[in-house]
Amino acid sequence: MSYCLLPPELLRVGEPTPFPLRDKTGCLLVPRGVMVATESQRLQIISRELYVEEHEGELVKRALAGKVHHLVRNNALLGTIAGARAEREDLAHAAAAPAPGRRLVDPASSWSGLVLRVAALLQDATQADFEAKALRLQQQLLEMLDSDPDNALLILVQATIADFRDYSATHAVLVAVVCELAARHIPTWNADMRRSLRLAALTMNVAMTALQNQLAAQDGPLSARQRELIAGHGPRGAAALRAAGVADELWLGAVEHHHDASAGPLLEKTAACQLARLIQRADIFAARLSPRKGRTAMSANSAAKAAFIDEGGQADEAGAALVKSTGISPPGSYVRLASGEVAVVLRRGLRANEPEVAAIVANTGLPLAEPALRNTRMRPNAVTGGVPPHEVRVRLNVGKLLKLA
Repeated sequence: MSYCLLPPELLRVGEPTPFPLRDKTGCLLVPRGVMVATESQRLQIISRELYVEEHEGELVKRALAGKVHHLVRNNALLGTIAGARAEREDLAHAAAAPAPGRRLVDPASSWSGLVLRVAALLQDATQADFEAKALRLQQQLLEMLDSDPDNALLILVQATIADFRDYSATHAVLVAVVCELAARHIPTWNADMRRSLRLAALTMNVAMTALQNQLAAQDGPLSARQRELIAGHGPRGAAALRAAGVADELWLGAVEHHHDASAGPLLEKTAACQLARLIQRADIFAARLSPRKGRTAMSANSAAKAAFIDEGGQADEAGAALVKSTGISPPGSYVRLASGEVAVVLRRGLRANEPEVAAIVANTGLPLAEPALRNTRMRPNAVTGGVPPHEVRVRLNVGKLLKLA
């Protein structure tokens, strides 16, 4: 692992340390969150060179770039701009914004590999270093997502609508991605909350992973025992995580309540229940997109509506953030065009009803030889509605779609 120097001005009296502080070899000197109580203590800490992990150093660089940009836009004096330094508030803004990630060489393989690693994690909460593995996976997910959110949605939505095998891990990764994108539209949530959110979304069903995979392939109705296991899987999951050494109360609380989080304004809930509510809406959205052996999947429009409308028939705040982030027709889903063609969505558009699409089925109902780009801003190609996956009898090559996107 690589490390870089931390600017000492980021340490302030009366505030916790923003990152774990290390020496140049990576040896931990001061854990993250330790309160700097006095000026003498601060001077003692910064008396030696302090290092942080490379991704934390990149966050500091983004924070400084954002600070400079803000000063330039506000016509600050050149001396002020030249002396700009990233402070804690700038770090918070940088962490809340999507990072300009590096493009993945093979996005489809990268996301498939992540799903496999999540599947291995969820098989056994008692495995060694469970928490450390989960932390690495959520960080990898974030970095991959930031490289291209539309590609991530395209790959994961196609994966979830194409096959119900290994459903649990694919579902968990899709929910975590949707939650992260939606959380960026909730300004009161900071970087720590979003990290706990990703961890909770990935591990929400740790107490019923095998059962979830079984149910996806089950043709008949639920048994009484299965209903009982489903009803209690939130608290059991939180207990399993505690037993694995997890102490993050936001993570634990979100897992415990993700299945029973109630409707209502987010700010009236505890922080953990706010996260749980978003996970619940994302869980509904992703589940409606996925076919099971005993049921067909919904169109993306219908899935988005199910997440947006709460139990009382009202607009849900968490659901609204979700729909705002993914659009009503997320990449990977199917839409019908005014021409009668069926298309697959490649990217979200500037307007919700104008995504970038590729036609895959002609208005005659016959598959096109190759996907063909269509401009949905033109009247013949306007999106008229969603199409459920079972109506699209075309096997798509996701690699080809990514090249078009």
